[in-house]
Amino acid sequence: MDKPVNDKKDGSLFERFEEKTVKSELVFSGKILKVFFDKIMLPNSGYATREKVSHPGAVAIVPVTADRMVILVKQFRYPLKEILIEIPAGKLDGDEPAIECARRELFEEAGAVDGTLSHLITIYTSPGFSDEKMEIFLATDFKEKSNNPDSDEFLYIFRAPMDECIQMIRDGRITDAKTVIGILCARFLI
Repeated sequence: MDKPVNDKKDGSLFERFEEKTVKSELVFSGKILKVFFDKIMLPNSGYATREKVSHPGAVAIVPVTADRMVILVKQFRYPLKEILIEIPAGKLDGDEPAIECARRELFEEAGAVDGTLSHLITIYTSPGFSDEKMEIFLATDFKEKSNNPDSDEFLYIFRAPMDECIQMIRDGRITDAKTVIGILCARFLI
């Protein structure tokens, strides 16, 4: 059986695919993102350029009630100019641990507190151009209170049975990647 391509312990395999940074230029620094334009050396000693978006990392949470209802949010996503159906999510603040960020975002967006958070999966959202890493959690046994969204966050909260969430994925009503992945992973645990 072949070893995974990303296994850095297998130097010969890793070195055949590694791209080495020759020069990195910060071209944009915003509130959340940094954009770099890098010159790289390819494995064959040729050169190319890469554009990289640096992101602080994020979490997403699949909140499932005792009666198997998933708490979802609808929100307008400016880059797409569309309203998407999503699970609660948010970016890490500084060195904040992912589980603490998940608790904070779960309360802010869904009004859910206490309960149990179980790690479902770690994903890279768009590794072709971004280093964003997202931790996805399952939330159960929580208490529901009023949510407390950020001042620039406008959400519509609703609930849907797990089976309906799967149908919304199938028929294209849910297209957000973290939501698709989170629901599909959670489905097998509840």
